[in-house]
Amino acid sequence: MRWLKRLAVTVTALLAGPLLVAACGPVDLGGDWRTADRSSAGLAPDPAAHPEAVVQIYAARAFRWRGVFAVHTWLAIKPRGAPHYTIHEVLGWRARAGGSAVASYPGVPDRRWYGADPEVVVEIRGAEAQALIPRIEAAVRDYPDGARYVIWPGPNSNTFVAHVAREVPGLGVDLPPTAIGKDFLADGRLFAPAPSNTGWQISLFGVLGLLVALEEGVEINVLSLSLGVDPLDLAVRLPGIGRVGLGS
Repeated sequence: MRWLKRLAVTVTALLAGPLLVAACGPVDLGGDWRTADRSSAGLAPDPAAHPEAVVQIYAARAFRWRGVFAVHTWLAIKPRGAPHYTIHEVLGWRARAGGSAVASYPGVPDRRWYGADPEVVVEIRGAEAQALIPRIEAAVRDYPDGARYVIWPGPNSNTFVAHVAREVPGLGVDLPPTAIGKDFLADGRLFAPAPSNTGWQISLFGVLGLLVALEEGVEINVLSLSLGVDPLDLAVRLPGIGRVGLGS
């Protein structure tokens, strides 16, 4: 049947990237979280040498098999003159233990995520960062899904960072297509700004949707796997692999 052929083509296109990552990508499928590397990657400005305010968003491959499909994202902020960074992220084990999944604590902002090297998604410094920090902290406090955590399709760590990004337009965040959960919209909404706030998206509980924005381009979400094109940066957005192109 014709619809079966179309379904097979769609599934093949969505799974090709994750399968390639599993076969030859940077994911350790047999890692042990107790011994995994959690050291600094050297990406964050040293507070002692850089007193200006800093706002950063990081992404790193999720742990073990989850890293084939997705990254984990988190925020790090340092007000002007602060001696350390404060990290804001969502951790599933906290929700499963009966508390809030949202964790805010002083620490190393660019730690490897259980062996996976982080990358900087956004970095803002100086007066602009200082002005954004109170708004970021308010968005963290107002996150509506703190009591829940669901790996797929959300709400999860990427849902949290996307929520903060939508609430703080000045961040201008283009989250990776591998940030599964970013399209899960809070409060059961079907329509919302894109995380970058340069366009809009429609999403059916994070499993089916369409995003159109200047920063992200055009992205289709099927079963939380995102496939798209970013014409302004001559890039493609691929499930499992991420963003590939001149602006990568």
